[in-house]
Amino acid sequence: MDFFQQQAKVRSHSRGLLLLFLLAVLGIVGAIDLVVLAALGFSRHTPQAQPLAVLPILTGTSLAVLAVIVLSTLYRIAALSGGGATVAKELGAILVLPDTQDPAQRRLRNVVEEIAIASGVAVPQIFLLQQESGINAFAAGYSPSDAVVTVTRGALDKLSRDELQGVIAHEFSHILNGDMRLNIRLMGLLFGILVLGIIGGKVLQYGPGDRKGGGAILAIALGLFAIGYIGVFFGRLIKAGVSRQREYLADASAVQFTRQTEGIAGALKKVAGISGGSRLNNTHGEEVAHMLFGDGIGYSALFATHPPLLKRIKTLDPNFNPLQLAELGKAWNEPGYAPEDEERPVMSDFASGSAQAARGGSGIAMAPAALAASVAQPQAAHYDCAAALRQALPPDLLAAAHDSQRAIDLVFALLLEPAAGPVQAAQLQAIDKDFGVAHGAATAALLPALADLAPAQRLPLAAIAIPSLRQQSREQLMQLMKTVIALIYADGRVAVFEYCLGRVLRVHLAEVLNPAQAGAIGRRKLEDCGEEIRCLLSVVAGFGQDDQASAQRAFLAGVQRLPLRQTLVYEGVSPESWTSALDLALRKLDELEPPAKSLLLEALGATIAADGKTTLEEAELLRAVCAALHCPLPPMLQMEAA
Repeated sequence: MDFFQQQAKVRSHSRGLLLLFLLAVLGIVGAIDLVVLAALGFSRHTPQAQPLAVLPILTGTSLAVLAVIVLSTLYRIAALSGGGATVAKELGAILVLPDTQDPAQRRLRNVVEEIAIASGVAVPQIFLLQQESGINAFAAGYSPSDAVVTVTRGALDKLSRDELQGVIAHEFSHILNGDMRLNIRLMGLLFGILVLGIIGGKVLQYGPGDRKGGGAILAIALGLFAIGYIGVFFGRLIKAGVSRQREYLADASAVQFTRQTEGIAGALKKVAGISGGSRLNNTHGEEVAHMLFGDGIGYSALFATHPPLLKRIKTLDPNFNPLQLAELGKAWNEPGYAPEDEERPVMSDFASGSAQAARGGSGIAMAPAALAASVAQPQAAHYDCAAALRQALPPDLLAAAHDSQRAIDLVFALLLEPAAGPVQAAQLQAIDKDFGVAHGAATAALLPALADLAPAQRLPLAAIAIPSLRQQSREQLMQLMKTVIALIYADGRVAVFEYCLGRVLRVHLAEVLNPAQAGAIGRRKLEDCGEEIRCLLSVVAGFGQDDQASAQRAFLAGVQRLPLRQTLVYEGVSPESWTSALDLALRKLDELEPPAKSLLLEALGATIAADGKTTLEEAELLRAVCAALHCPLPPMLQMEAA
């Protein structure tokens, strides 16, 4: 499905979710009012001869119930504001460290990193549900920058690399399609519906007994407890309605991504064939059921958050015979079973022509419509490219990206002036001042390895370092960004790569610091952003062309793609102010509604394609722009005209 259509669909689902929540709340309030009336009917103190005297009591009860539901919902949403990591930790998951030496965890990390690079997003944090023997996984967060991927121990132990890759690709579909933000909102709303049942259960457990008025209180508590199950009923219906069809889409996306059905189909067969399947033995399982790869609860057909397991398998593998499961399950359920596979070498060099572009920075033809269509739609070639790119990284640089302290040095080294001189000296002095002499020396020590790095590997290397950077404290991350800005401006000018790396880091790390504020779908129209569009297209045209006349033609090629009533005029790139102007423009353009963003990317593609090639500066600018607009862009491969 088209990314921008899916964004619009997520917004529609959000409105539908809110409506269902309101209906459930009204139903609960009405049911509780009936319980209160029944309880008052048995009380000696009720003025039954004056029915209107009950009205203030019912009004007060209704308002109190509404207050409890709303405040509980807001409390839960606030508790989840820490993003995906908060959800994983609530389930007792442990962080898989970037520099882990555990073979199974390293295999998992390699798969996640490759898929993240192929998807055009920062590598998410990875968590492990160590005590869960079933095969399951989920992605959680408010935006791709804040995302975490959590897998069970059973998934690590029982799945081959291809099967694990299929499961992770499935979860990345939820990351790319905007499902995570809806899922985490759903957790907050459902808590509000269920909280009354929790209160009723506690009152019954620790109630007033035989004290005066205790009978009425216990009756109300019993009613609350029963109504809590009404909340469970509505909550499960809402979860089923929101998530069921999205699982088919995620399965199909995983196949599209990996170019083979055996991986995800094999994982689903093992879920069906092993004892325990995908079940979670976790008290929070109900709360995250709608996010999981497989049914973690064992719902009936009415409440199922996932399509029937055999139906999912048959959709992927029409020739599969369910009778085979019994025989296959015998081997899978043997004590000590482990899949037989190993890390396979990737037989491509940056995939289908992109190696030349990676090293030379030109020669990729771009079709404007293909650019917008590729957003959040990685193909198997992108995965091959990402795997080859990652495997080609120098081991020392990869090790630095995986180390919580050396990742800081790596980011600094990517911005360091390669040649010794006044600029490099000033940059090292800034590092020494902000982070200490040891970091300055470690940064300089990485320069020889960076000298041989292909240009196309620089931003993916930074993306791999993001999980390591996320281990820093809030204060350290804020200081890191201040130092990054100092390094960028050390020579009084800003190169395109410096701007792009700084911008990508700011997008990802700012959303790590404030997850709940990220990932919202915009509502602005193109007509509201004429000046910002002019600024963006002018900068891209200015850096992508050799002379003023060519830049103006490229600018007009982009403008002609947009249904704007106002006339936009090309303005050259100002060396002093282009970065600040572009920052302001991107901030507003990120608030565009999904169809408008799609048109804007087509315009960008037309501007870049005006001379029939894509320079390295254009490619890096495009990646930074897409990151700022929350439009995940896969690696740029050879693009033929549509």
